[in-house]
Amino acid sequence: MIFVEKNSPHHPQATALLKSSHALMQSLFPPEDNFYLDIDDLCVDSIRFFTAREGDTILGTGALSIKDGYGEVKSMFTNEAARGKGIASAILRQIEDEARTEGLPWLKLETGNVLHAAHRVYERHGFTRCGPFGDYPDAKSSIFMEKPLTD
Repeated sequence: MIFVEKNSPHHPQATALLKSSHALMQSLFPPEDNFYLDIDDLCVDSIRFFTAREGDTILGTGALSIKDGYGEVKSMFTNEAARGKGIASAILRQIEDEARTEGLPWLKLETGNVLHAAHRVYERHGFTRCGPFGDYPDAKSSIFMEKPLTD
């Protein structure tokens, strides 16, 4: 069974996953198109950081960054060996629940253009493509998505 819970990005297993995610992004995209948050940046009051685990093993991470008028999905990553188990979907549902609790009307995200599995997960959860938002440049390796949270 998958358990999703608030956690610290400094938990050793979470840190290892985040470092793996950062290394993957660095291998796929130029430095100016990498918009991931450093581990310490995930430890501020406006961020809700979540991990998903089976037993004592953390298999995925994700975060909600609370912005003015929307929430941003950040730091979504699933251990390669655990992909296909519903880890990303479980974390995304928790992020959405947290955003609704915070009264946010939208969820938005930026993801890489070659991360096709991630695109499919986001689309299954009702996200659609949109233009750049916040401080993001219109980077050719970025895809921007959003989902309204109003009923």
